[in-house]
Amino acid sequence: MNNIVLIGMPSSGKSTVGVILAKTLGVGFVDTDLLIQQREGRLLQEIINSDGIEHFLDCERDAVLSLDCDNSVIATGGSVIFRDEAMQKLHKNGKIVYLDVSLQTVLERLNNIQTRGVAVKKGETIEDLYNERLPFYRHYADITIEADGLSTEETVSAILKAIK
Repeated sequence: MNNIVLIGMPSSGKSTVGVILAKTLGVGFVDTDLLIQQREGRLLQEIINSDGIEHFLDCERDAVLSLDCDNSVIATGGSVIFRDEAMQKLHKNGKIVYLDVSLQTVLERLNNIQTRGVAVKKGETIEDLYNERLPFYRHYADITIEADGLSTEETVSAILKAIK
């Protein structure tokens, strides 16, 4: 099996679903946000606050380019889609699965945007972020899972069904 790469908005469930999916399949799990923090020695939000969004996006790209894994589930940060080199690397050895949730779901779930490490520009709203990213998610997705209203287990089941 190649990798299964989860993309989507912050709070779409990539990390949570990714862990359960990996356990279900008996494969490895990588969270690129955690990889960035390990590589940089600081929290995502600290990187954004001190070095800016572009530097953060470069760190995210570099973390993805450093990956060397097979038979794994990879949960990416929501902004990975802004670096084509990273997406090409992920696509080369994996299926890109977009966890599609509505703006309303994102707004309900995402209540810690100032500390979570979300790459949002000054003055930009969650709606702006959503509208900016949506075409990228759709462009890169091999598989789209409509995850609104699904539990973690239902989302995992939908992914398993889609990849078989």
